Amino acid sequence: GKNNELRNNTTVDIRLDDAPEQLKDLRRSYTVNIAYQHMNDGDLAVEKNDMVKAMAEYNAAMQLFPNNLEMQFWTAITLANNKEVDKAIPLLKKIFNEDKNWKELARRLPAVNLLTVSEADLKRILSL
Repeated sequence: GKNNELRNNTTVDIRLDDAPEQLKDLRRSYTVNIAYQHMNDGDLAVEKNDMVKAMAEYNAAMQLFPNNLEMQFWTAITLANNKEVDKAIPLLKKIFNEDKNWKELARRLPAVNLLTVSEADLKRILSL
């Protein structure tokens, strides 16, 4: 589609001057860049209320960068905000167990309208 055409024609500035394994680091850096492009495309889909496309983009990002807690976290928050708290809970539990800072961030999100769940669902999330 159009997004793939844009990716294929995009220049990515990656500096690897000090990298001991430059080709390996180039591949990793490029993969991270593509993963974040998928996350951005997912965010744009959320803005257009296209949750099917958003989740497809988020899942593509997580497949490219499976250990990235940030990508997992925002995917879970998107699920929760779209009335799919039951799907978000297992992701959030895993994330919170790996790094408690994400739980603190989740606690702060309602104040800035980035987590828009009911009080009951917020308690469920923060009790993980």
